[in-house]
Amino acid sequence: MKSANQTPILPSLAVLRCFEAAARRESFTLAAEELHLTQSAVSRQVRELEQTLGFPLFRRVGRRVVLSDAGRRFAEELGTDLERLRQTVYQTIAAGDQRRALRIASLPTFANRWLIPRLEQFEAANPDIVVSIGTCLKPFDFYRERFDLAIHFGSEDWPDTRMVPLCDEEVVAVAAPEFVDRHGLTDPAGLDAVPLLHLDSRPHAWREWFRAAGLTDDPVLRGKWFDQFSMIITAALASLGAALLPVYLIEEELRTGRLVRIGDTTLRTDKSYYIVTPAGVEDELCRRFIDWIRAEVSPITPA
Repeated sequence: MKSANQTPILPSLAVLRCFEAAARRESFTLAAEELHLTQSAVSRQVRELEQTLGFPLFRRVGRRVVLSDAGRRFAEELGTDLERLRQTVYQTIAAGDQRRALRIASLPTFANRWLIPRLEQFEAANPDIVVSIGTCLKPFDFYRERFDLAIHFGSEDWPDTRMVPLCDEEVVAVAAPEFVDRHGLTDPAGLDAVPLLHLDSRPHAWREWFRAAGLTDDPVLRGKWFDQFSMIITAALASLGAALLPVYLIEEELRTGRLVRIGDTTLRTDKSYYIVTPAGVEDELCRRFIDWIRAEVSPITPA
């Protein structure tokens, strides 16, 4: 029996990888094929892990193996840990021996339309930092996900973090010039009679915009629905409808005239963009990125 002060034996990475594959597949045979091992080798590694932990991870049901309750809990935690380890290795490889890695979680459209096109400027000013970006759709546990920093849109309600305001959001009505000409859109009132593009997560946006524009009649919400701003931008460029879009996402399209504003009304939402870092963690790389991005985000004014 181990004494209370005895340090538990840490299983080898090979043993843990065998269990993770077997747990994910619930099959020693399929795990063996994935890892290019024999079925007996996988079985032996799992048995060694069970002996180390002191309880069974699988139980046999006929010719199959299924996870025990304890095995399932362990597999869920281990999968997260191995993914963090993989990300750490990838970041180290990308950074090389002279650079440090900064891993950022971002909303996909914000990253694609605003952040990534400007990253060259940040890395030129900070040649010792290499940035990697992952997708963030909602708050997460920074320890489990292994991000250094996140770009978040919403309210200031992410527990156990420090949230630095980045910018508010201003939304304008736009359409492709061809769409405007085809439908004879000479003023915002004409939007009531044309196809509109809608975001699933903001079903009342057009009604709010019409009220802000002084158009009291509720619009007929005809048109197409999408779950990403990036899809709405593409649809607007393809003349499928008029769109409500944040100005920062379509700066280039407004500048080049590929999209034009319909009316002067700007809808200001009650949510904002934030830069989020773990509470109580002071990191030089995060500080430098925050200083840069806050300087880069000037007050957004409609074009």
